[in-house]
Amino acid sequence: MSEVPLWDTFSADYDRFVDWEGRLAREMPFLEGFLAERGAQRVLDVACGTGHHAIALAERGFEVTGSDVSEGMVAEARHNAETAGLAVTFLQAGFGELCGAVEKRYDAALCLGNSLPSVLSEDALRGALADMAGVLVPEGLLIIQNLNYDRVWPRRERFMPLQTHRQGQEEWLFFRFVDFHQETLTFNMVILHRNGEIWNYAAEATELRPIFSEDLNRLLEQSGFPNVDFYGDYDHNPYQQDTSGDLIVVARKG
Repeated sequence: MSEVPLWDTFSADYDRFVDWEGRLAREMPFLEGFLAERGAQRVLDVACGTGHHAIALAERGFEVTGSDVSEGMVAEARHNAETAGLAVTFLQAGFGELCGAVEKRYDAALCLGNSLPSVLSEDALRGALADMAGVLVPEGLLIIQNLNYDRVWPRRERFMPLQTHRQGQEEWLFFRFVDFHQETLTFNMVILHRNGEIWNYAAEATELRPIFSEDLNRLLEQSGFPNVDFYGDYDHNPYQQDTSGDLIVVARKG
């Protein structure tokens, strides 16, 4: 596979960027609740990044596979699972490639971390959703978390909160901002790293396509998910186009 802009480069720093303890404490009760309601045992984590959701689910007794298009992310995920002493399978596969990459059918699939907007056309998005449906058992569960582009896009919200990480004498600053175009946006990441008194920086970018709630609902129905619920956060609050930070989708395959 070809190099993936931003994510291959960023994979080495991703676990410094994310507060995994806080994030998993916030997100796992929501995910576990719906997985338990479905009676899920086998879970596919699509666009798994460095694998921490998959690892957390494996710790809780689920049979988990993680997939990601980035070779660097998959390598980090395998290292993290080995460090945790857990048997989690990680595969390099992008959106639309899942049916050809996995042999099993899963009770549930996750696609978190605003990953789906990396699909850059409606036809490709429809194909990605149909591909996810194809790896699920009948009545299988799909949980998606995107940013709320119904709010972000019209407001042109460019700048995101600064993230920091310290380790001994080393310090990292992660500065994120967005450039808006006619139908897409460029997500920019500037990483500043200090070791002692010396600062260095690197800058990477990738293109995203906003996904709006009405479009996602329509495409999910067309792709084999007739039952779709929207939430605005991991506390189960209803989705509000004008105010919600996230668009979290819980969809059930027909």
